[in-house]
Amino acid sequence: MHMTDLLDRWEPRFADREVVRFGDRSWTWSQWGDRIRRHAGAQVAAGLRPGDRVAFLDKNHPACLETTMACAMAGTVSALPNFRLAGDEIAYLLNDAGARILFVGAEFAEMIEGIRGQCPKLERVVIVGGEADEYEAWLGEAEPLADKHPGEADDCFLQLYTSGTTGRPKGAMLTHRGVLAHSAAGASYFGVDETSVAQVAMPLYHVGGTNWALIPLSVGGRIVIDRDVVPAAVVDEFESAGVTHTFLVPAVLAMVLALPDIGDRDFSSLQLVSYGSSPIPAPVLRDALATLKADFLGLYGMTETSGILTALPREAHRDTDNAHRLASVGKPMPGVELCVRNPEGEEVGAGESGEICVRTAQLMVGYANKPEETAKLLDADGWFHTGDAGEVDEHGYLYITDRVKDMIISG
Repeated sequence: MHMTDLLDRWEPRFADREVVRFGDRSWTWSQWGDRIRRHAGAQVAAGLRPGDRVAFLDKNHPACLETTMACAMAGTVSALPNFRLAGDEIAYLLNDAGARILFVGAEFAEMIEGIRGQCPKLERVVIVGGEADEYEAWLGEAEPLADKHPGEADDCFLQLYTSGTTGRPKGAMLTHRGVLAHSAAGASYFGVDETSVAQVAMPLYHVGGTNWALIPLSVGGRIVIDRDVVPAAVVDEFESAGVTHTFLVPAVLAMVLALPDIGDRDFSSLQLVSYGSSPIPAPVLRDALATLKADFLGLYGMTETSGILTALPREAHRDTDNAHRLASVGKPMPGVELCVRNPEGEEVGAGESGEICVRTAQLMVGYANKPEETAKLLDADGWFHTGDAGEVDEHGYLYITDRVKDMIISG
């Protein structure tokens, strides 16, 4: 199991078919594969070794996915800090990752120059985009890597950072096995295949960006990457790019629905709208169901699990006899075991609250440089303790109620 297996499978079959679109630019499978191999070759030529961290900091850009795939090929690890953080916070994450090379978007280059002295392990900074672009030369001057690093299925190739709601962000080390398991489950459940066009509007530093993008790529589909989330542009792409699948957070979905001409737009290509990352207000969901006409899936997941854990099914969204289920996050995805446990660690019955625990091939191998924190949440039997509180009803629907650390145990 290796992330670059998708290139081996789809590049020869769809060599001249578009795979990535970004604004007015696009790349075919053969062009994209060549760029990834050159990127990997440049990493090896620069002296990077398997396990070394390569950071990427920018708004959404195809080079981010190219970097992640090149890291998988070279045996290095793609680390993706949140570009919205302050300089000192980004310096912390670069040091936490131990990044030797940083690819940075042109608009963030000045900020990085100001903190570079705080990052002693950082050997090189490569500017992506803008008039001072160095990224295309990085690719153009490189020899394509002939043989990918063989590695193991449980090797980390992608390090995504948690939101840091309970302290400093932690680097979740995601593996070939875990991300491929997530992609396979997502493609099957969402109905994504080689004919699909998936919109990537959420930030690539987030699991809902990068790992969402890898779902269609894993089955030979096409992706359209948005640099920024601009509601009008999101809707324009539904029409111009023939988008079939999209993932939007509820706040963005609400902005899309507020567009003055939304009722006059053509959504005939749109098959599935997925939403998640925060609760969705009932009025927004009702409006979305009435306006967009597509199927809907509500998703619950975590960085530590490579993404999606549960999904509120399509049919539940229009089941007027059980409208209360719209408040749930649905049922476990294929390949995900889920249980709810009380403070003593015992599994509770239907309708009883406790901590949500999951076991799945999608799990990270741990937090980078934090074995003690990993051990607190990942037990010997392979169960990950999410820190989220919830309950499962008699029909198997999961309801999130709180964060465990915020709960008061009164009995």
